[in-house]
Amino acid sequence: MHKTVVIDIVGLSSSVIGEHTPFLKKYIAGKNFTNIEPLLPAVTTSVQSSFLTGKYPSENGIVGNGWYDNVDSEIKFWKQSNKLVNGEKIWDSAKKVDPSFTCANMFWWYNMYSNADYSATPRPNYLADGRKLPDCYTQPAELRDHLQQKFGQFPLFQFWGPGANIKSSRWIADAAMETEQLHNPTLSLIYLPHLDYCLQKFGPDLGKISTELIEIDKLVEELVIFHEKKGARIILLSEYGIEPVSKPIHLNRIFRENGLIGIREERGLELLDPGASKAFVVADHQVAHVYINDKSVTEQVITLLKNAPGVDLVLDKKEQEQHNINHERSGDFVVTAKENSWFTYYFWLDDSKAPDYARCVDIHKKPGYDPVEMFMSSKLRAGYKLLRKKSGFRYVMDVIPLDATLVKGSHGRIGVADAFKPVLITDWKIDKKLAAPGIYDVIWEALTKQ
Repeated sequence: MHKTVVIDIVGLSSSVIGEHTPFLKKYIAGKNFTNIEPLLPAVTTSVQSSFLTGKYPSENGIVGNGWYDNVDSEIKFWKQSNKLVNGEKIWDSAKKVDPSFTCANMFWWYNMYSNADYSATPRPNYLADGRKLPDCYTQPAELRDHLQQKFGQFPLFQFWGPGANIKSSRWIADAAMETEQLHNPTLSLIYLPHLDYCLQKFGPDLGKISTELIEIDKLVEELVIFHEKKGARIILLSEYGIEPVSKPIHLNRIFRENGLIGIREERGLELLDPGASKAFVVADHQVAHVYINDKSVTEQVITLLKNAPGVDLVLDKKEQEQHNINHERSGDFVVTAKENSWFTYYFWLDDSKAPDYARCVDIHKKPGYDPVEMFMSSKLRAGYKLLRKKSGFRYVMDVIPLDATLVKGSHGRIGVADAFKPVLITDWKIDKKLAAPGIYDVIWEALTKQ
């Protein structure tokens, strides 16, 4: 099989390629540039799983970055076991054809416990005193120690949150090149999240994100040159483009005002109780899953959804089949946002009763995706909290604002303009219209064609 490298430049679309990305602009001029039709949902874990299995969410089961587990009665986001993804992955298929084939998966999601030969993924250390320390998980385990000894501790707090910046993508790129030098994998999958942060904060406003565009352009150039010298075939792509938004839609608040949401109050703060709710919403960017525990409220739910501002598609289980998202994990209804809108997870009506995790970066406790985690309510307060940390005191980094209007970019829906669609850049011409599962065939062709 031919050596191949797939570089996932998150958020890349034609809307941001230009004067601030001179390498990409020149590189594309000599290559084949194709739009990928957005998947439903066009979110990280679903798209990557479709790329690697050649299957839609209805088959591979990844209906979003999170979903409701109706056995545990819990909403679960950002799990990491590859066993959650149904279907044979491309590295499994390749190993059947060529037993010498090896794969390095550098930070693509559902990275843990797969049959990829070399892998690395974020994995913080959660200490007994409540602290969260930056770290990563690798296969083989000793790769973690080698990478962190050479490049320093994985910069978790620059990977997500108010401090997110180029350092995390830089670390991943360095780790990928080092793994290449150590193990010479046949297929390398490299994840560069840098544009995801600035685009969700500011939208595709080139004046505000020019520095970030220049940074990622230089990093991609370095990776391409490095792997071209190794004789690898290069595939550049993105999972989604990010379009401008200004209208957050609070579906759980609408449901609560209509008596559908179950709430527990603890220490004067409110928590969503999905198992005790008649119906509730799991929000994920511009897509949301609506789960109904009490089927008698189904018609009420339909009416509320269709009358809610900013809601576009309302898909029942039968209609979900037409969009390849119907699965036992998907909601009783899947809804998408209109242009310029996105869904929050917010369920409280009074900010003074918001749960403690609302003001923290806490991707596992929140019952939905929260892009407001990229903003900081007060640098002074954050500095005080860090001082407490360094002094050995217990602390809570409650520095995240509760203002969803801060978010200016989002993704997830279908029907977006071509300028905001994800892209594919290859050496060879693609003659057909591409959906996310078709990327599997593109990678396979790179590996196998003469």
